[in-house]
Amino acid sequence: MEEQEIYEPSNSELEILQILWAHAPATVRFVHEQINLKRETEIGYTTVLKQMQRLADKGVVKRKLKGKTHYYSAIPKQSEIQQNLFQRFLSNVYEGSAMKLVMHALGQGNTSPEELKKLEQWIEEQKDQQHE
Repeated sequence: MEEQEIYEPSNSELEILQILWAHAPATVRFVHEQINLKRETEIGYTTVLKQMQRLADKGVVKRKLKGKTHYYSAIPKQSEIQQNLFQRFLSNVYEGSAMKLVMHALGQGNTSPEELKKLEQWIEEQKDQQHE
């Protein structure tokens, strides 16, 4: 995968990547079992195999043969994918405005006094960093 390419996985690809980040290297069978532990309706083994082969073809996962078994590992770091997905979400839903996101989040429920205090501290830290 090229360094500058922004990869945005589908939901099913992200599901596989999350398992690989937590348990790599992993076999298709292991990934298949982990996915089915979380789902109400089972997904077939060959479906998971095909998705993992496609991820390998895209250069998102690497496959290593040990004996007769293939082991897969994610290539991009979890933080890179999270950043890409967050930027897409922020752009698409909040017009790129972190302020709109924060205001929406704070308006959704009861923000505790402790949370507000932490937010105020963070704002002060940001102001201090800008003055340095």
